[in-house]
Amino acid sequence: MGRSLLSSTVIPVRFPQIPKSIPPFNRSIHPIPPTFAPNYQRIRGFSIPTKTFCTKAVLSESPNPKRYPKMGSDSVGPIPPSQLIQVVEHAANTGAQVVMEAVNKPRNVTYKGLTDLVTDTDKMSEAAILEVVRKNFGDHLILGEEGGLIGDTSSDYLWCIDPLDGTTNFAHCYPSFAVSVGVLFRGKPAAAAVVEFVGGPMCWNTRIFSATTGGGAFCNGQKIHASQTDLVEQSLLVTGFGYEHDDAWATNIDLFKEFTDVSRGVRRLGAAAVDMCHVALGIVEAYWEYRLKPWDMAAGVLIVEEAGGTVTCMDGGKFCVFDRSVLVSNGVLHSKLLERIGPATEKLKKKGIDFSLWYKPENYNTDF
Repeated sequence: MGRSLLSSTVIPVRFPQIPKSIPPFNRSIHPIPPTFAPNYQRIRGFSIPTKTFCTKAVLSESPNPKRYPKMGSDSVGPIPPSQLIQVVEHAANTGAQVVMEAVNKPRNVTYKGLTDLVTDTDKMSEAAILEVVRKNFGDHLILGEEGGLIGDTSSDYLWCIDPLDGTTNFAHCYPSFAVSVGVLFRGKPAAAAVVEFVGGPMCWNTRIFSATTGGGAFCNGQKIHASQTDLVEQSLLVTGFGYEHDDAWATNIDLFKEFTDVSRGVRRLGAAAVDMCHVALGIVEAYWEYRLKPWDMAAGVLIVEEAGGTVTCMDGGKFCVFDRSVLVSNGVLHSKLLERIGPATEKLKKKGIDFSLWYKPENYNTDF
């Protein structure tokens, strides 16, 4: 079992040199104001004119959406939820300070692959996050994008850290990147924080998304909810494409085309954690992608689920963060999206594409 090393003097809640663009974290108990997340239920009684969309690929109606199994942990374990999320938020914010200090400076870019970038900022952000985690929970296992696996696999806790999700966007000053920190308890997401960078050159700012299992999802301290849009034709969707241009990549190109034909549009922004948080915030209805890594997903999937959304694999099966595909949605659209995404994924399986678990630490105990 993981052992808490946190004391009241270990982590300061306020940061003496925090950039002005990063707001203090104050988890509000007040309901979200209507202007922050529109209540789609209120307009259903009105007669709203609708546009005529292409009908050759309209998805079927599903008045009683299927319920999918919960993928988040049943508890955060022996550590109190408030204590765990405080450290998670502090860790994510610490990485975000590193990124903020570098955001307008020249980048020292190197390559992991032909187009897969890494910068000094990725490494410095991860080092800063690791320092926070080790200081507070020295016996926890850590999986970082840059540093790999650190610690004892006998721990029930696994921290999945993406110190700079959307490195290519960061390198180009394109405003879609984030710091993502998720914690698993026995293999299932228990707590999460994502600091998203918004704005752009000359006007950079941030907002923080966070969640604990069973505790709801928040953005800047305000509780958030996924949208209630129940028609694909009225939905804005998001997807992503990996660096490997193989059969899975080609299949998703086809899905991109198909859903562009029947929805309000499909976006590709380039940062998985950000895309999932946008589903949780209710500004897009769904996101899917093949071959993400645990550090890409561990925080975002919990934030979506706690915002009332649904998370599965792209074949509709039960999801865990070591899976090679993910579909997150507002929940009410999930079955309709799977009518196309599911069969396409099954075809990939029949072609021999590997969908087994990956990046799962050997001997790490899980509840699935």
